[in-house]
Amino acid sequence: MTDFINKTAFVTGAASGIGLAISRALLDHGTRVMMADINAEGLAAAADQLREETGVDAECIQTVVCDVTKAESVQAAAQATLDAFGKVHYVFNNAGVGLAGHPGNIALDDWRWITDINLLGVVYGVETFVPLILSHGEGGYIVNTASMAGHFTQPGMGPYHATKFAVVGYSETLAQELGPQGIGVSVLCPTWVKSNIYNTPKDRPSADKDNPLPNDETYQMIKGLVDHGMPAEVLAELVLKSMQANRLYIFNDPEVREAINQRRDMLLKDFDACLDDLGLDK
Repeated sequence: MTDFINKTAFVTGAASGIGLAISRALLDHGTRVMMADINAEGLAAAADQLREETGVDAECIQTVVCDVTKAESVQAAAQATLDAFGKVHYVFNNAGVGLAGHPGNIALDDWRWITDINLLGVVYGVETFVPLILSHGEGGYIVNTASMAGHFTQPGMGPYHATKFAVVGYSETLAQELGPQGIGVSVLCPTWVKSNIYNTPKDRPSADKDNPLPNDETYQMIKGLVDHGMPAEVLAELVLKSMQANRLYIFNDPEVREAINQRRDMLLKDFDACLDDLGLDK
């Protein structure tokens, strides 16, 4: 069972939303936390907020500015974590952005932007921290934030689905590889959670400086669903419970069960049809 007391965690995207809530939950469970985010001002304010609200020793909360799209920045953040706490046990590759759009109308630079953050940001976290966790022999855990958008799709969200499906598949492989080495792996797959993710498209390369956020129907729908989503604090507690239970997948929404069933049925329908065409037994 995962024990959080006197352990050290590294959390990306920690200045707000899910990352901030996970940081708070970890502190409540006795874990030392290195909060990482690209937003230096927001990160400092979030850490001050946690120090005041949790009442934990100020030294148990440290911060480091980190750009997860750059391997060297993640490596520097890892070194800062070692300098502050000596070792690291738990890594939460949580930083992420959203991007909507339809084929033929999505700037390639925007594709690179979301891939660099949502997928390669996770890869850099894993490649950097796994050797550090293995080095102390005390075991550890990695939680990669994906989404239910990594299990089923809807029109207009191709870039987001592509990156989140990739994180799910990557995490499934990591669980097989790292479990025998004492490192647990979970992939966080929520639906709508209160956060600032609907504001992230303003940072995409193709954003209009005067009107950086889209104002189409898809954007407004997502904004409304996020604003009325699950509190991030509730999800954070579920994440820690799932780590203790060593669950590979972390889900939060009963309404998407039917979508999972529909995807299963769609896969099996074509699977069986192809076997029939080949004259093979099902």
